[in-house]
Amino acid sequence: MATAPIFEKTTFRDVMAEILHRITEGPWGPGTLLPGEVELAEEFRCSRTTMNRALREVTELGFLDRKRKAGTRVRMAPIRQARFEMPIVRAEVEKTGASYRYALVSREILVAPDWLRARMNLQVGSEVVHLVCLHSANGEAFQLEDRWINGAALPQALQQDFAAIGPNEWLVATVPFSEVEISFLAAAADAITVTHLDHKLGEPVFCVERATWWQNAAITLVTLSHRRGYRMTTRY
Repeated sequence: MATAPIFEKTTFRDVMAEILHRITEGPWGPGTLLPGEVELAEEFRCSRTTMNRALREVTELGFLDRKRKAGTRVRMAPIRQARFEMPIVRAEVEKTGASYRYALVSREILVAPDWLRARMNLQVGSEVVHLVCLHSANGEAFQLEDRWINGAALPQALQQDFAAIGPNEWLVATVPFSEVEISFLAAAADAITVTHLDHKLGEPVFCVERATWWQNAAITLVTLSHRRGYRMTTRY
């Protein structure tokens, strides 16, 4: 059996490129069980951290199937996976060429109501920050944000006034996320939606509900209500 060549490439991109080459054109055909990370790191003369990142990136591209006890195998057929980046409403507005403006409608610190405790798996008596914010494009209402932040997971949020920067941008800059749940729905416009988005009471409103977690701890739950004519497009 021929010995695999030894590489002196150390960046994860170089390692990743070689792994992809071996999968698509080389010896690692569909179903191949790869050597362990330690063995691969020694072969590639890179750190185990570098190898781990390279394998993770190739896995996210859909070429590998990694299981803790079963090891890493080349998939029988590559799959495409959607890579989620937390959207920033400021960037979404400015991308259209419009001028963005943020306004804090209300901010309060509350003991989590029962429905929220159940939704976010919070302890009895947990403090949460409740925010309502308005995002505008060229002076017209674009999105109404109704957000809850878990004070136990992010105690610094209890001290943040959110007057100058919205919770969307603050959270992205402050804490990572490991899990996201997204729902798309048509909801009936309530009084606050009517006030800020100029909908009629009871009129269907396109909403996005998003919950995020970090290492099993709920971080935030938000409902984003959009103005008439809003279009969401995704491609992967």
